Amino acid sequence: MKISEEKMVSLTYDLTVDGEENGRKELMERATKEHPLTFMFGMGMMLEAFERNVEGLKVGDKFSFTLEPEEAYGEYIEQNVVELPKSIFEVDGKFDEEKISEGETLPMMDAQGNRMMGSVLEIKSEVVVMDFNHPLAGETLHFDGEVIDVHEPSPEEIAALSHEGGCDCGCESCDSSEEEGGCSGGKCCC
Repeated sequence: MKISEEKMVSLTYDLTVDGEENGRKELMERATKEHPLTFMFGMGMMLEAFERNVEGLKVGDKFSFTLEPEEAYGEYIEQNVVELPKSIFEVDGKFDEEKISEGETLPMMDAQGNRMMGSVLEIKSEVVVMDFNHPLAGETLHFDGEVIDVHEPSPEEIAALSHEGGCDCGCESCDSSEEEGGCSGGKCCC
């Protein structure tokens, strides 16, 4: 069976980006046979360019392709780095130091009610500097992997997908298993 519309697909892959030192690639994410990337093809769960590159492959096929920023998460936009008043991060009148720390990624909402994820870059005396760019914005993505399963979705898999569409975590895809910690262990996949 080949990867095509509405088929369940499982892949292993290494996702690397161009490193800043010595031109070597830096590993950003890995999906293994024990923990593969599983998705329904053609349902908008993955980057369009990613799906184009794996379409038509079958179990055992290997793949290697590169996505430029405009095909992936766009260019890095400096205006998406903003300073927000510390007061919006208060709980019971106190700044929430446990949850708000440099490097944390937080679910946020803008004035229009749009949900987004923001990374804490810096905590200053009166403001928190947040970055609302995707963590891979501006990066050229290199995927190397193998197709390990392609099949018709089961009723259980279809039911699980309907849960993903209603995920409140801000992730593009969501693994709702408790042992994984909710949404892919707090990380969003491609």
